[in-house]
Amino acid sequence: MRLSIIVPVLNEAQIVRGFLAHLRATAPGAEIIVVDGGSKDDTLALCRSFADAVIEAPCGRARQMNVGALSARGEILWFLHVDSRISAGSIGAIQNALSDPSVAGGCFRLEIVPSRTIYLVRDAIGNMCVDLFRIALGDRGFFCRKENFLAVGGYPDQPLLEDADFYCKLRELGRVRQLPLKIQTSARRYEALGPIRTSAFYLLIMTLYLAGVKLPILTRLVTWFATKKAPNAFLQHADSNNTNARERYLQAHHHVDGLNGRPAAPAADRMKSDNELQARFCESRK
Repeated sequence: MRLSIIVPVLNEAQIVRGFLAHLRATAPGAEIIVVDGGSKDDTLALCRSFADAVIEAPCGRARQMNVGALSARGEILWFLHVDSRISAGSIGAIQNALSDPSVAGGCFRLEIVPSRTIYLVRDAIGNMCVDLFRIALGDRGFFCRKENFLAVGGYPDQPLLEDADFYCKLRELGRVRQLPLKIQTSARRYEALGPIRTSAFYLLIMTLYLAGVKLPILTRLVTWFATKKAPNAFLQHADSNNTNARERYLQAHHHVDGLNGRPAAPAADRMKSDNELQARFCESRK
């Protein structure tokens, strides 16, 4: 089965070329689709040399991934973040997993780089929780058959936890598997606001999500947290080329990841709140 990789991007000129070159070398047979959410830098131009298709779409990770998935020619969809690195053999592992008709989709084990003790602990706990609760976030590289993607209606159009919702909907169709191979992701969003407190905050958000706390409340918490300054020691440890750590954090979250079969906007006020947050995330990166 042919595999299509969908990559949502927004103002990623500093890293997108290296990422796409890495994909070409590591997954040479895959179709690569980049979906841009309105970049104001050179992201689009840099993508055209490496991607099979470069598509422009409204800002928002869910919207961008849905647009990319619908245009994909592969029977298997693999959603990747631009600050990721995949393992050799990943495509074979995906195809092998989906050769079992009882498996609806899955993800990979996560490794945050560069390696630090806090990240090793966070990764170990996170990988265990994915197996225990069968819920995951998009930086783990979700994969599924295109027919299953269409069957669940794609990613819900919401600014927060759209990936968690999507993963939950997948498991309603069959088993979801966390593969033993690792996918690496950049620590940039953790370094921007402090590794320990960012890890603790993400744990809090996921705990509240699993407890059934409403999306608008979680959205307000994430919006509040994204405006906080990191301690100076953490800011100094962050990327030395980054002069604005909070903007770096927001850039990593122009969308924040997904929920589970519930409507994206059950009421008009929630729809308005979600749309306003989506607009603020996108506007902050122009």
